[in-house]
Amino acid sequence: MSRESEADLPGDVLPGVLSEALYAELVAFRRDLHMHPELGNQEFRTTAAIKERLEKAGLTPRVLAVGTGLVCDIGVAEAGGGDGGGIFALRADIDGLPIPDTKSDCPYRSTVPDRAHACGHDVHTAVVLGAGLVLAELHRQGRLPRPVRLIFQPAEEVLPGGATDIIECGVLDGVRRIIAVHCDPRVDVGKIGLRHGAITSACDRLEVALDGPGGHTARPHLSTDLVTAAARVAIDVPALVARRVDSRSGLAVTWGRIESGHAPNVIPQHAELSGTVRCLDLEAWREAPDIVHAAIDEVATMHRAKSEINYVRGVPPVVNDPVVTELLRDAMVARRGPESVEGTEQSLGGEDFSWYLEHVPGALARLGVHTPGERTVHDLHQGDFDADEYAIVVGVELFTAAALLDAAQ
Repeated sequence: MSRESEADLPGDVLPGVLSEALYAELVAFRRDLHMHPELGNQEFRTTAAIKERLEKAGLTPRVLAVGTGLVCDIGVAEAGGGDGGGIFALRADIDGLPIPDTKSDCPYRSTVPDRAHACGHDVHTAVVLGAGLVLAELHRQGRLPRPVRLIFQPAEEVLPGGATDIIECGVLDGVRRIIAVHCDPRVDVGKIGLRHGAITSACDRLEVALDGPGGHTARPHLSTDLVTAAARVAIDVPALVARRVDSRSGLAVTWGRIESGHAPNVIPQHAELSGTVRCLDLEAWREAPDIVHAAIDEVATMHRAKSEINYVRGVPPVVNDPVVTELLRDAMVARRGPESVEGTEQSLGGEDFSWYLEHVPGALARLGVHTPGERTVHDLHQGDFDADEYAIVVGVELFTAAALLDAAQ
């Protein structure tokens, strides 16, 4: 396990350091999940595997009412649902992505066609599972001063995110603070990235259908030229939207698909565009649907096209609480020293951990998964993504230290 001697780590002052045996088990557990990825709300095998391991440790996990995912309390019953200070929650997401695993010569590559753990959710799951097992042992020894809740959440990749459903199931009842990590292939393993305030962006999905009578390409003046209309929507709407909010909000429409027509000499009667709306600022995100709708309608009307808009609300930005962010910093410094924490920029990616932070203070850290010295960066949501598994050690020890230091506060 150790890339450096445990005796060299400042974390020796805190209990909860991962053992060699448990690290090996967690690596095997993560690889098993990696080989069997499941999409959002279909994580039955994953849920069963987590449940079995927690029960083996003497814990009592509860499968969520949505059918997949679990919640598991450590020390909550003894504290009567909390000790007056509330429960400290650790969250992991457990679903995979609908893309093929393209890694070669990897013994644990996905065995499921067109499915992959290409966002690191298998690592997140192993981290929370490992932290839960370590904290459960500390609880048995009478060394866990405050109750902890493990949340294994389904369907993070499904807009608006599985978090909204399980929050309605009551997973935050009694929770005082919540923390999570997300793999970052740009950060070296052994380090985390932290940021006060917004660390991710809002992300919504946008689908546009344009309709008109169409006609012969020789007489576009007698028809609705839908190809031109679709092209103008693709070009003009992002520019209009960007000019109708403060530019610092970063509100951006980006198209991923445009489709229309079948023959070169026929103006079609139907065109479709789909893409995403991303935003750095919470207030601008709340105004985004009205702004985007108005811009699309204006451009479509100018070209005599009828527009139908399906604006799918996604997730708001993850806005880190400054106190909980500093708790994570203190925990990481206690384990690995001040050089193990670096600042990070706000990502344009979306994360449904944001929904938890609408209810309780919390923070998300970027967990380094890049092997130092390796020149290739295997980015998230790519078929060749993989993680340096030593990140599991770092994540477990970060979470256990955070839980203990939170109790001290």
